[in-house]
Amino acid sequence: MYGKAFAPEYQGALTTLSVNSSLVDVLAEGTERLREAERAGRPGEAARCGLAVAEAHRRLGHVQDADRAWKASYRAARDAGDTAAMAWALWSGGTLARQRGAFPLAWRLLGLAAELGERGGDVVVRGYSLAGLAETGRIEGDYAAVGRLHEQLLAEARKRGEARHTVWALEGIAQMHRNTGDYDRAYALFAEAAEIAERADDRRGHAWALRGLADVLSVRDGATERALELLAEAEATCREMNLSSALAYNHKMQGNVLYRAGRYAEARDRYELALSEFRTMSEPRGEALSRLGLAKSLARLGRDRAETAAELADLARTLERSGLRHAREMVARAQREFGLEPEAVR
Repeated sequence: MYGKAFAPEYQGALTTLSVNSSLVDVLAEGTERLREAERAGRPGEAARCGLAVAEAHRRLGHVQDADRAWKASYRAARDAGDTAAMAWALWSGGTLARQRGAFPLAWRLLGLAAELGERGGDVVVRGYSLAGLAETGRIEGDYAAVGRLHEQLLAEARKRGEARHTVWALEGIAQMHRNTGDYDRAYALFAEAAEIAERADDRRGHAWALRGLADVLSVRDGATERALELLAEAEATCREMNLSSALAYNHKMQGNVLYRAGRYAEARDRYELALSEFRTMSEPRGEALSRLGLAKSLARLGRDRAETAAELADLARTLERSGLRHAREMVARAQREFGLEPEAVR
């Protein structure tokens, strides 16, 4: 049995905030409470309020502000001698590093966060940090290395009845099954995640689960209209909660669904929108995936073959350098799709 979802990153004076609170509201209240704590000379409280500020900035795509905020939160926690708060700040910094495509830094910060969380006796930040490590490996495409960790974290979350963490783990495992072609298993896991998220009132998790369901319905069944309906429902949630990154990934998925349906002009428009959004928030993985979809759509719409070849070759080099294995394989498939021999990446 799962209780109502909660947001453990909203701490100190901000524990009354909901997991569904608008990020704009979180940022405003978090900043106000942070300033109050700083004026009162309470570094422990400043660290915990600063965490919410860092996370709001990160999820809104304010990369530089998020970077400054998590570091300030860490310094305040260190001044207060609060090991658990230091772990939460490092978790935020590691999550931001992954979002920016700095995977070695993400591994380092999240690993430190997990260690400090255990040392500080905070099982939640330890779990979130291990989950961050698992997600980093999954995004890089190293499924063999992190698949077991995902399953372990899912079991722990189920045992504690943590709806939000259970939903996250289910979605991560589902995504790996989807990417390796086990669409039925992926669909079942995304559906379970959507059901748990809805019952627990976790609107963010529900929006991500709907995106996963839409993807599988599109690629497995060709159910274009139903997939677009689910994405429209998720998009409304993303807009209401100011979930910038989730909204951009939603738009990219809309492009994927439209491309598979042969609606190339519409797909092009969705990819262009997503690309602009990802560039605004400096999210290189989303940017690369949107570039790939856009290149494929433009090729279908008659773009010069040499331009398509050059764009895909540049993307392959970019992804090879960044270590995104699954995305690199997607580029290779696109090159074969258009009769272009994948180049050896130098």
